[in-house]
Parts: sequence; structure tokens; C-alpha cells
Amino acid sequence: MNHPVSETPHSTPSLSATTSCRGTSSDADDSPATSHRFGLTPISGFSSYRSLAVLYGHIGSVSSLALCGEFILSASQAKDIIVWQQPNLRQFTKFGQGDGSVKALVTVANKVFTAHQDSRIRVWKVSRSSENVFKLVDSLPTTKDYLGKFMKQSNYVQTRRHHRRLWIEHADSISCLAVHNGLIYSGSWDKTLKVWRISDLKCLESIKAHDDAINGLVASRGIVYSASADGKIKGWRKEGKSPHFLKGILEGHKNVSLNSVVTTEEGWLVYGGGSDGFVMGWLGNEEFNSWKIVCEVKAHQMAVLCMYLVGDYLCSGSADKSIRVWKREVGGGLSRVGVIRGHEGPVKCLQASPVSVGGGFMLYSGSLDKSLRVWWVAKNSNRKEESIQGLHHKG
Repeated sequence: MNHPVSETPHSTPSLSATTSCRGTSSDADDSPATSHRFGLTPISGFSSYRSLAVLYGHIGSVSSLALCGEFILSASQAKDIIVWQQPNLRQFTKFGQGDGSVKALVTVANKVFTAHQDSRIRVWKVSRSSENVFKLVDSLPTTKDYLGKFMKQSNYVQTRRHHRRLWIEHADSISCLAVHNGLIYSGSWDKTLKVWRISDLKCLESIKAHDDAINGLVASRGIVYSASADGKIKGWRKEGKSPHFLKGILEGHKNVSLNSVVTTEEGWLVYGGGSDGFVMGWLGNEEFNSWKIVCEVKAHQMAVLCMYLVGDYLCSGSADKSIRVWKREVGGGLSRVGVIRGHEGPVKCLQASPVSVGGGFMLYSGSLDKSLRVWWVAKNSNRKEESIQGLHHKG
């Protein structure tokens, strides 16, 4: 999701020499979390990027990232969620162990929502006044939701042969979450998109959204976009008290999975990242009922796994272990600013701070190499590798 970049009068960040810290977790089989910090040395020869820290502590690959006030949350395929406290990037606490592999997480006010491989969403309350800062308070679907529906046969749907579930339940791993206008959206490998009301955690809708697994969600201007392994991004809109309806379909490349989707804050531009290494961009009209392709870039040599928009900058992470930084041009084209390397495994997730720091922004990346890396990326860089606006342009 795109976040406007607000300017604050910070100087270029500087960090101390390499240090390490031990986490607060007492699990005997966990390795102690470590935080390696580096001076402001150029990355890949570009003076516009700096590696600030490499954070270890997860047993499995890092699957999702989120910002929560002063904290950075990193979720793992090994069921744990580590809370890193800024600005010193030390491990503050750990929670969520034993609740199924964590696939996605989002924060809303004083709550954290985590999506799991066991088809459940868990809700955690954040309170600094409590000893247990991140406290599990509920899971979705809620017990109240179950009890209100399980007696009625019409509430059951066929999920696969000889298997029936309540329509409020996901039948497979939940892969992504999005928040918009008081609602939580969950996308799953079961091909459905479910809509939950934040105020009472009730499931309002279940949409048969795609012909294959849903890999990514993003919402803006009353429309939620779902990206799928079926090669399509679909836009869903809600008007008043009516259910969501299909607003449009954005077609990707044939037989290519779309793994990630982002949109600008104003909602006109939508970008999708594919398993063929392409990033595609679509521009919508004023009614959001028609989109045209305005950008088609060979961004990586391997699959694009994640993207993040911050201001006019788009960052893409890939199975090729690199992060590429792009500047949005008028009309939706992309200028490639540079490449960030450092991860030893595929880059699975990205997050960025909306606050400007020293004329740039903080970028966080999680990888299958089990690390969380922190970067400082300059804005308004004078160096651009190339401008890519045409279709089928090789990067």
C-alpha cells in the first residue's frame, strides 16, 4: 500500500559499530536474536543506499513485516513473531509461538491481526501498561460467529470432495491481509476473499474471487484488489450496505502467477508483480471501471515475490535475492533507480516507513535467509539507470 512521505528534519542516519543483543524469549531451542549494525557504506556502488542493520532471531524464513508505533514486527514461517524496538533495533519481545506458521500480519490502532497456515486469523491487543504487551484476545472466525451459524445447513459450503465447512471459515492457508474503511480482508489459497468487520470481528462476506490461490491484497479508495496465481488482479468495490461486487479485471501474462499487488494512495495506479519477473502497471479511469496497461517491465531475473510503495518510489523484492528501487513517472511508467543486494535468500516481504529520514526513507526487508534487513534509501536521487515506460521493455 502506498503511504505519503512526510518530511521531518532528521539528518542522515548513522549507527554504531557491530553489536549484538539477546532476546527476551526463554525458549531453550531458540537461538538468541542478534542485531548487526553497519556504517553508512554504499550498496552495489550506489551512493543513494545504505545498509543499516541485519537482524537475526527467527528459526524459519521471514514471511511478513508490519510497523506498529515504535515497533517493527517480523513474522516467520516457524510460527513466531518478533517485536523489534526502534530506534536501537533491539528485540523487545516475541509472541505467537505454536499458533501455526504465520503468513501475513497487519496492524490497526492497538490491535495486530495475524494470518496463519492453519486457516485462522488471530487478534492480538497491544498494551504498554500490561506485562504481556501483545496479548491474544480472539481468533477468526469467533466463537460467537460459529455458534450463530453452525446449526443451519444453508451456512455450509462444499470445499472439496466429501468436505463441507461454514462459509465463514477458510478451507486452506490464509496468505494475505488488508485493512480498509473499518474492514479486514483475508485472501486464501482456497481461492476466496473474506470480509471481516473490525468493530465486532464478524465475518460479513465470503467471495469466490479467483480460479487459483490468492497471493496478495491491497485496498484504496473503496476498492480492494486481489492478486492471484490465476494471473489476474481483480478489483472489488463496496457501496453502502450492499455486498462487494466485481469492479474490474486486470489481466497479467498468460500462465503466470501474480504474487503481489500495490496501489497508489489516490488509487489510480495499480502494480502487480509476477512469477516471470515482470512488474506490470495499470491506470484506471475516474469511475474505476476500466484500466489500461501503462507499464510492463522485466524487473527481475526471477519471480517478483513482494512490492511496496512509499511516496513516488516502488520497491520490488524477488526470488533472485535482490531488491530493486523504482521511481514512478507521470503516466505510471517506472525509472529504475538502483539495485539493493545483501540477502542470501529470496526476498519475501517489504515494508517502509512513511516518515522521511535524512532526505530518504527506511526500508525493511524479510527473506528466506531468516533475516530482517534495514536499509536507508535516498529520495530524489540524481542517478537513474534508465526510464522504463513502454510495454515489453526489457530491464
